This record gives sequence, C-alpha cells and structure tokens, in this order.
Amino acid sequence: MDSPSSFLRVATADDGAQLLYLWGLLFDEDGVHDDEPWRSHARKWFARYVDDSDAARFPVIDRGGEIVATAIGTLELGVPNPMCPRGRTVRLANVITVPQHRGCGYGTLLVADVIEWAKSINADRVDLSSTEEGRRLYDKAGFVLTSAPRMKLVL
Repeated sequence: MDSPSSFLRVATADDGAQLLYLWGLLFDEDGVHDDEPWRSHARKWFARYVDDSDAARFPVIDRGGEIVATAIGTLELGVPNPMCPRGRTVRLANVITVPQHRGCGYGTLLVADVIEWAKSINADRVDLSSTEEGRRLYDKAGFVLTSAPRMKLVL
C-alpha cells in the first residue's frame, strides 16, 4: 500500500484544531486538555491572523490530510534602527514535527518557507529562540547566535 504523499501548504482556518494539537506538543502536553486558558486565546488569535498574509505565515506539512509539521512566522513592527532599518522583524516560532515524522526534512522546508515569506513582506530580519535540539536546523539555515541575551517579564 502506498504511503500518503507529503506537501507544504499554507494553513487555512479549517486547520486550527490540528495546529492547536501540535502547539500543545511543544509544551509536552498530550493535546487533549482543551480547557486550558492558552488554547482559547490561541484559537482566537489563529482565527484572527490565519488569513492575514501580511502579518502572519502558517506553513504546514500535510501528509494525506494530516498536518505532521508546522511553523509560524509573525511580523513584529518596531522602531527602525541600524540593525533593523525598516523596523520590520519576523518572529519564527512553534516549529514542530510530530515525533514519528522527524528526520524527513520538514523543519528545513518550513523554516525556508517563513524566510521566503519574510523577504516577500520586506522584513529586515528573522528572529527566533531555539532549544538546543533545534539549533542545528537554524544553523544550517544561516541563523547566528547573537550576543544580546533575551530577557522577559511574565505578567
């Protein structure tokens, strides 16, 4: 029996549930706790931005109707500066492939797609935060570790 073919496409509004499941896997969740507050916010956020190709990009790897990998690119507007002349940065986040489909190059395809989208909307750069596990993928794509540590304040 032939295995389903895999292809890269942009997510649609109908993909929300599958994407929420994958995003849950990023946080070591089993994907079944639909009552968690972040999921409600993520669902609304996705519905707002899924069709706004100037503000966000949601590439997915579709394998026979099942999404097995995804990434997110979002445009962040800031004050123009020497490192970001137009003040346009794309944030690359939530790059994930379900465990049984890792090692197929899907992450590489997704990252390249977000980079091409960033170029198409005249972004100055693409920023990301990486786990040690994901670092090799980003190194191969040309990302470099910067000296500016990130800080955050959780509200």
